[in-house]
Amino acid sequence: MTPTAPHAAAPTLAFQRPAASTLAGSGTATVDIVVPVFNEERALPGCLRTLHARLREGFPFPWRITVADNASTDATLAVARQLADELPGVAVVHLDRKGRGLALRTVWGASGADIVAYMDVDLSTGLDGLLPLIAPLASGHSDIAIGSRLAPGARTVRGPRREFISRCYNATIRLTHGVRFTDAQCGFKAARTEVLGPLLDVTRDDAWFFDTELLLLAEHNGLRIHEVPVDWVEDVDTRVDVVGTATDDLRGLWRMARAKASGAARVELARRPAPAAEHPDAVLAAPSTRRTVLSWEVGCFIAIGIVSTAGQALLYALLRSWWSPALANLVSLLLLTLLNTEANRRLTFRHAAARPARAHLGAGALFVLGYLVTSLAVLLFRQADPSASTAAETVVLTGASLVVTVVRFVVLRTAVFGSSAH
Repeated sequence: MTPTAPHAAAPTLAFQRPAASTLAGSGTATVDIVVPVFNEERALPGCLRTLHARLREGFPFPWRITVADNASTDATLAVARQLADELPGVAVVHLDRKGRGLALRTVWGASGADIVAYMDVDLSTGLDGLLPLIAPLASGHSDIAIGSRLAPGARTVRGPRREFISRCYNATIRLTHGVRFTDAQCGFKAARTEVLGPLLDVTRDDAWFFDTELLLLAEHNGLRIHEVPVDWVEDVDTRVDVVGTATDDLRGLWRMARAKASGAARVELARRPAPAAEHPDAVLAAPSTRRTVLSWEVGCFIAIGIVSTAGQALLYALLRSWWSPALANLVSLLLLTLLNTEANRRLTFRHAAARPARAHLGAGALFVLGYLVTSLAVLLFRQADPSASTAAETVVLTGASLVVTVVRFVVLRTAVFGSSAH
């Protein structure tokens, strides 16, 4: 079978029913688990037999395994078809073009299952995480589920180079796009097909950035992403070009930032109603609730402000030994403003509906105000006492920063985030 379009016909193989021992309390949602492969004739038999045995023994949902062979040049396709004949519930799809993103978009987009998932053929991610990945989707609690090697509770075994690159990449995603998920590239994901289809229609990447693009689109459009901390062991035989992939990923992040800014990343989806306890009208309902929310916002903002102010003072004192007061203040204020805004978006005003772009644009305007005020304070202090020490100058800067912090809280709460408590 050779699909030539992203939504080619899905395999007609029936879903395998759960074993009798797991039928009690089992769900009815069907699950299609895709294993994308390229020249994996040696790894594929072990992967499929292991996965197949795990599903038959203890998976409580009707399931099917689909091998997505994307233009292999060795005997992978023949091996996959032989295994499909041997193992019930295994289907094979062959594509003429290479690319993991292309393979997933093609098979997922054509699947008739309620839930689609994928995992890497090397089974680097422990299969104990499979049921926790699927369960929140089958219950309707979440829209997309991802395995995370960086979430609390995850256990990973990999070299320092891969660890460093992974953490830097995911930190870059959070900094540039303000996302909440921790690990974009773990090869262990699942989604409900009813929300996945519209996202697949606007994804463009055919290779490794597909995962990140899909998650950025999902969070940008308000879908709920569930993270599962996983056990993960690095495959030392990996063929991923880390440097080339990282370069493509950075281009992809820039492309997605432009798509968000232009509105091209907005997708029409059925909206999930907010839970009663978190709905803005419910938060506004009672004065006691408003007071509780206000207390949390003030306390959290003060805590973040203290840390930010101290951090800026320390960074300013360090940079002041190399740069002029204006430049040292600019750099220290810029960095700490970015961190402060993201911390407040995630913690202080967590009930607000403001998206990352609006939050950081609003904070950018306040940054200009803060920079002018603090720079003017330092300049006037220097004019009044040219012989003053750097320590005294830092104290003046800190005082001016505290004034700016109070103004920032009022403006962020009322104008930028539109907090539920006002």
